Amino acid sequence: MSALQQLRTMTTIVADTGDLAAIERLKPIDATTNPSLITKALIHPDNEAVLSETMSRHRDDIDAVIDELTIQIGCNILSLIEGRVSTEVDARLSYDTQATIDKALAFMEAYQKAGIDSERVLIKMAATWQGIEAARYLETQGIHCNLTLLFGQHQAIACADAGVTLISPFVGRILDWQKRQQNRQNIPVSDDMGVQSVKLIYQYYKQHGYKTQVMGASFRSTEQILALAGCDLLTIAPDLIDELAAMDIEVTRQLSESMSIDMTDMTRVSLSAEEFSSAYQQDTITQDLLPKGIDGFIGARDELAHMLASMRS
Repeated sequence: MSALQQLRTMTTIVADTGDLAAIERLKPIDATTNPSLITKALIHPDNEAVLSETMSRHRDDIDAVIDELTIQIGCNILSLIEGRVSTEVDARLSYDTQATIDKALAFMEAYQKAGIDSERVLIKMAATWQGIEAARYLETQGIHCNLTLLFGQHQAIACADAGVTLISPFVGRILDWQKRQQNRQNIPVSDDMGVQSVKLIYQYYKQHGYKTQVMGASFRSTEQILALAGCDLLTIAPDLIDELAAMDIEVTRQLSESMSIDMTDMTRVSLSAEEFSSAYQQDTITQDLLPKGIDGFIGARDELAHMLASMRS
């Protein structure tokens, strides 16, 4: 069996792409999208007709166009997979709990009108305190959430307390930060702070019986991926999935619930808004990467908006 085949016996593999051809070829269980991936998908020539039709329905509202296209791509992805798709709320709302809730409810209504079961959709938002509180409410309404741009243990703790369905710790972006801070070009996976972060979160969740699933994300190499074999889910870009499919090595499980329970006990804690803010102020990685990640997603949405506006003119 290839490394990919072995990994699939331990972990749910999720495709980190909006490319329908890649999804159809790779046949993942789930798929995740973000504004950058949506933009790449929409500029594909195959989507020209869909773009034109959607824009004709919302001539003076670019945001409505983007939202409708986002749902359309989600529906297209769901037609190709057995599991769930993650659909991201506008990153401009990351610090507004009520606006995030309202947008999530609108997305779910649109999916339901398209005949999609709510169990097949994860509403994705940044793991700010406001985003986590929005997810807390949405989960009570039966709307499952994926908290993204997660870099710190305090974010993971708050997400578990809020009862969110899924979190996406960003492995690769933490490694990028580590390389910059330590002025190192190569860091062995044993010293990789991104990998270590996911292992720590996974151990904490399993020791305390949280139902929130951990989905490692933002990978830079197959070594990072295999170092997390056994994680609940791993969302992987198509090129890395192809690399794993071509690898003829033995894959060893690195994470399991039983392993985590047998490790040194980690104290269970809950965080108030003030404690969360204090933890954030002490976490230099999250302070650096969370705002940049939000700005990046906003930038990707702006890029799409400019492209659509230029098509209209």
